[in-house]
Amino acid sequence: MPTRNEVLIRSANLLNDFAFKYVFGEDCKEANDALKSLLTVFLERSVNKVVVKNSEIVKDFSKMKSPRLDLLVEFDDRTMVDLEMQLRQTKDNLPIRFSYYLARLHGSQELEGKYYGELKETIVLVFFNVNLIDNHRMCNTFTLRNEEGLSFVEESQDRMKLRTVEMAKLDLNKPLKDMNEQEKMIYYFLNCHKGMDDSKIKVMMESDGVIQMLEKRVETISDDGWKKIIEDFQKLHENEERMERQLELEEAHKQVEDANKQVEQKNQEIKQMIQLMLTNGMSLEFISKSLSKSEDEIRDLLR
Repeated sequence: MPTRNEVLIRSANLLNDFAFKYVFGEDCKEANDALKSLLTVFLERSVNKVVVKNSEIVKDFSKMKSPRLDLLVEFDDRTMVDLEMQLRQTKDNLPIRFSYYLARLHGSQELEGKYYGELKETIVLVFFNVNLIDNHRMCNTFTLRNEEGLSFVEESQDRMKLRTVEMAKLDLNKPLKDMNEQEKMIYYFLNCHKGMDDSKIKVMMESDGVIQMLEKRVETISDDGWKKIIEDFQKLHENEERMERQLELEEAHKQVEDANKQVEQKNQEIKQMIQLMLTNGMSLEFISKSLSKSEDEIRDLLR
């Protein structure tokens, strides 16, 4: 029989952005251990110490962009990483959005009285479940380069990196023994809600140290905690859908207003032309034929 936590996680898995932040960002040892494992796997660097700078979830369901569900973390060498699970499809342009995140994070450093060479490395690490990059790699790193791939700065001095993880590129049918650590963790993210019902998840839960660490973290969350995660997730995304519909209505209204303004501007131009023609002694009948408008329509324009 599944435990109550297993039942709840079927509704609140790690693709739920509230769950993702809570599992990896809460101020406790289990969450920090899970976070270090995640960063080690996807940044491909040793992570011995990491501090979450925004473990709280600030929510304002009245504004779509207010909830802070990303994780802002700092390494012991002061490298800053903005980590986000972006599951739900929105009308936002994701590449532009992620580029903005990187620019905002890099520009947030305090430089007063310092040299630019003292800027610390900033990384935006984003997980999303769509294909955006035109290659077969699930993980891609973007830096400042020119059209021929020449780096703007030496690699050792490159302070800005955008790391994308396209989970949709994972081959779910690939044998577990052939998967690398990144593929295993993404498979876990995508299928952890199935628990022991999934053969690959079962093997990982029984023998994979990293996955066992994640499972240990998940098990520390209470039933009430999972219920709250599910409720917040539903509230947020219901509000996002409402906000998007409102934005669509506002955009449609703006388009109608713009079209009406164009019509009014055109009518003003025609009116000025008619007035000029009348001033030059042309008859209403001649103007009517020239403009393919009835004399009544012309009179209406002149009012």
